[in-house]
Amino acid sequence: MNTLSTPTDNAAVLEYRLTAADRCDSCGAQAYIAAEVNGSELLFCAHHGRKYEEKLRNVATSWHDETARLTASA
Repeated sequence: MNTLSTPTDNAAVLEYRLTAADRCDSCGAQAYIAAEVNGSELLFCAHHGRKYEEKLRNVATSWHDETARLTASA
């Protein structure tokens, strides 16, 4: 069973779980996407999350996307 959460607007995310301490596994930038693959969590910045999204969604058991935070007003 896959659990995919991709909010379409800022109100769709009730609670953010990624923090500034969570870093992209590819480049070290702040992570906004978390994917669970084979029991391991992979973290990605918005750029790398979009780059690998198509391939990862096919094998991920969960996909958590907080990229809407990038365009949210403070």
